[in-house]
Amino acid sequence: MFKRILQVLIIPFFLLSGFSVNPVWAEEKEERSWQDESMYFIMIDRFNNGDTSNDFEANPKDPKAYHGGDLQGIIDKLDYIQEMGFTSIWLTPVFDNEEGGYHGYWIRDFKNVDENFGTLEDFKTLVKEAHKRDMKVMLDFVVNHTGYKHPWLNDSEKKDWFHEKKDIANWQNQEEVENGWLFGLPDLNTENPETKAYLMDAAKWWITETDIDGYRLDTVRHVPKAFWEEFSKEVKSVKKDFFLMGEVWDKDPRYVSGYTEAGLDSVVDYPFYNDASKVFSNAGGSPGMLANVFKRNQILYKDPYILGNFIDNHDNERFTRKAIANNQNPVTRLKMALAYMYSAPGMPIVYYGTEIAMDGGNDPDNRRMMNFRAKDDLIKYVSKLGKIRSEFPSLRRGEMDVLYDEKGMTILKRTYKSEMTVIALNNSDESRNAVIPAKTLEENKELRGLLTGDMTEEKNGEYEFILDRETAEIFEVGEKTGPNLPLISVFVAVPAVFAGFLYMNRRKKQAS
Repeated sequence: MFKRILQVLIIPFFLLSGFSVNPVWAEEKEERSWQDESMYFIMIDRFNNGDTSNDFEANPKDPKAYHGGDLQGIIDKLDYIQEMGFTSIWLTPVFDNEEGGYHGYWIRDFKNVDENFGTLEDFKTLVKEAHKRDMKVMLDFVVNHTGYKHPWLNDSEKKDWFHEKKDIANWQNQEEVENGWLFGLPDLNTENPETKAYLMDAAKWWITETDIDGYRLDTVRHVPKAFWEEFSKEVKSVKKDFFLMGEVWDKDPRYVSGYTEAGLDSVVDYPFYNDASKVFSNAGGSPGMLANVFKRNQILYKDPYILGNFIDNHDNERFTRKAIANNQNPVTRLKMALAYMYSAPGMPIVYYGTEIAMDGGNDPDNRRMMNFRAKDDLIKYVSKLGKIRSEFPSLRRGEMDVLYDEKGMTILKRTYKSEMTVIALNNSDESRNAVIPAKTLEENKELRGLLTGDMTEEKNGEYEFILDRETAEIFEVGEKTGPNLPLISVFVAVPAVFAGFLYMNRRKKQAS
């Protein structure tokens, strides 16, 4: 009897709480694309030592020597990477390098794994384990040069495999840029049919042998565009959806974008890096100016949504060091930068250690060994950003508009189909508020904060945003919920009815 009455009392709660009224049917999930990825960039030797038996040349005290990181170490940390919300990883070259080539860019053998990293089977296992977690693997590939002491240099039959030894004197001269020996590294003559055929074959071999998903192509500007056009066709003949992202290290966005017209799908966006790292490594800069980067990219690129956005990498001093140089709290500054990078158009790329605010100057200091015992405050923040980005297509695929941009306070709008999100950034060192007309969003809506839980709704035809100094918020735009009067009445009525039931039951027992 008691159980039946309790069931009767609970039923209104479910009927009136809104759980089953006006259900919102999710839109059909779209096929995953590279613009939906968030990428974790790893320098193999400096990430995690999972197998000490291959520490052949390891000397952790020497910043220019191997430190012991290996493929097994990455396999062991795939769950750590996935739990932060990353859907893909990018690895520095895995190829056999000559002595001292801990970074992977002094290649000795294009078809072998460096013994300090493990074996080919280890790499295959890494790819399989990543794919089990629905994570893609992108590998660094170099065609511009070899290591300083490559055996081909002493092979008379391969004397034409290299350009004449000559440094790059004039960086504005494209012929010198393509034919000169970068930092003294032997420059491969990719115009030579034999050299070209070897490199094409090696690139396809890694795809068929290991099932990787993409290449990040090193030193792209130092190789003729004609080579990249043919390279793209060759690798995509093996795997149609294979992704090619080039490194074109230049400040001119027009120059950089030219390489996507030569067969590459994407580039790591150095112009974005230059602007974003400057704006966010110090308080006071305007995040709104970064919207111009996207507007420019919409003109320059066929698909600006798959460009690689980054604020940290292995070739520049760490973002943390830049913030410290500006007398700023690096964690606070990183949170601002990451909030923007995860909510702006483009594919966010996070360099290992950024999630613990790792410090470091120029190469090799920016390649310190990862510390897995660091505080996890920033790790949790990155995880939250990853979750938000994965749940809202507008942050991965949507248009972007600037609604407000004054004194370091910026309000951005992202829209995709019927979904809208709003990004509010206060990059100043003071609390700020911004008021925008309701018509620039939608009228009579409620904006629910996804990072800090802030909320704002339309009042008198306006939305007001109030942010503490150096904070960011990402808002979901939805219908006003208001007080749930039926639910409130249930919470009041149920205890009253139940108390009445107990009272009547007691009177009944006393009467009998």
